[in-house]
Amino acid sequence: MRAPANILNLLLLSLLAGLDPSKTQISPKEGWQVYSSAQDPDGRCICTVVAPEQNLCSRDAKSRQLRQLLEKVQNMSQSIEVLNLRTQRDFQYVLKMETQMKGLKAKFRQIEDDRKTLMTKHFQELKEKMDELLPLIPVLEQYKTDAKLITQFKEEIRNLSTVLTGIQEEIGAYDYDELHQRVLSLETRLRDCMKKLTCGKLMKITGPITVKISGTRFGAWMTDPLASEKNNRVWYMDSYTNNKIVREYKSIADFVSGAESRTYNLPFKWAGTNHVVYNGSLYFNKYQSNIIIKYSFDTGRVLAQRSLEYAGFHNVYPYTWGGFSDIDLMADEIGLWAVYATNQNAGNIVISQLNQDSLEVLKSWSTGYPKRSAGESFMICGTLYVTNSHLTGAKVYYSYSTKTSTYEYTDIPFHNQYFHISMLDYNARDRALYAWNNGHQVLFNVTLFHVIKTEDDT
Repeated sequence: MRAPANILNLLLLSLLAGLDPSKTQISPKEGWQVYSSAQDPDGRCICTVVAPEQNLCSRDAKSRQLRQLLEKVQNMSQSIEVLNLRTQRDFQYVLKMETQMKGLKAKFRQIEDDRKTLMTKHFQELKEKMDELLPLIPVLEQYKTDAKLITQFKEEIRNLSTVLTGIQEEIGAYDYDELHQRVLSLETRLRDCMKKLTCGKLMKITGPITVKISGTRFGAWMTDPLASEKNNRVWYMDSYTNNKIVREYKSIADFVSGAESRTYNLPFKWAGTNHVVYNGSLYFNKYQSNIIIKYSFDTGRVLAQRSLEYAGFHNVYPYTWGGFSDIDLMADEIGLWAVYATNQNAGNIVISQLNQDSLEVLKSWSTGYPKRSAGESFMICGTLYVTNSHLTGAKVYYSYSTKTSTYEYTDIPFHNQYFHISMLDYNARDRALYAWNNGHQVLFNVTLFHVIKTEDDT
């Protein structure tokens, strides 16, 4: 191998060629001079130089050139040494490849000598080796895929660790019991704040949320607004006439799954879909009459019944959709109400507050809104809200406050998703509107404007 020596010669010649031509003929008084150069049998470069006289200043330009030259030679020596090692390694690799090539050449000669017998055998051996290697291809592909996946996992774990570390640093000062107590304290404060909320004014209706699809186009479903938080019973009354069966479910989940807990057979058929469950009893309009019935679920008996004086019934003053919806019973934060129309009030809506035990009318308010022009209505905090239609495009169009005995026209839209509403009632506990929308039992959320009571309020 002569490559290192040849390269050294070239590098030295290049280095010398890089000097200023005017400085190549250097006398002993001026600086170093290359006297002769040769190559030994091992390929090493041998140079004979003439040293300058020793009385020259070491800091002159010639000395600086000499130092630069020596530094370059040292750098080149190191580079050549590295190159020599690489060349030796490459040479060994070439020798190995040469041996392999000779072996292959011998095999090909052997194949040429006896094509008929050996060719098949050798090609079969090659095929078997290829067959052994083929299964490695999907393994390698899977390895690359797994490697990428592991990299992703490592990145996700790193991110997760960062998040967890941040959370740990944020809440590290508290143990579980302390955090639990803080949550309970916050819940108590929120409940206290809720108790200070006065009755609110309806601002917005959102939804609906479809809870279930069942029954006919018309019906009613409801929960008790005065029930405890653990009591989530649902009552279901299908159709607006010719029915006396009330189905009870222990929870919304049971209602959705159809798991009935009890069935009640009422003593009278009901009229319309505007019933209400209040404080454990069902209030409904007796079929073909203006009589209100109070029925106890606990005892299975009628506790009270009373006629609403002058109230129209049996489709005399129904809502726009008909269905014997003349008398609408409802409840809110204040109590029990009946909404209906009379001839004395020219078919316009009358609002009456009822005694929940005796069904006696405590007070009535006569409005100027025609009952037959109303789609549905509901009470929130003593204010009656009336929709202008039961069909698509319906909105809350009119409201009447029993507190101030005043009315106003409103514009609060809501989404009539299934095109036909036959029941719409407010539940004060859930702060939601229960609706029967063309065979769909749905819920609407309501947004109320509240005023917080202070201790100075009476």
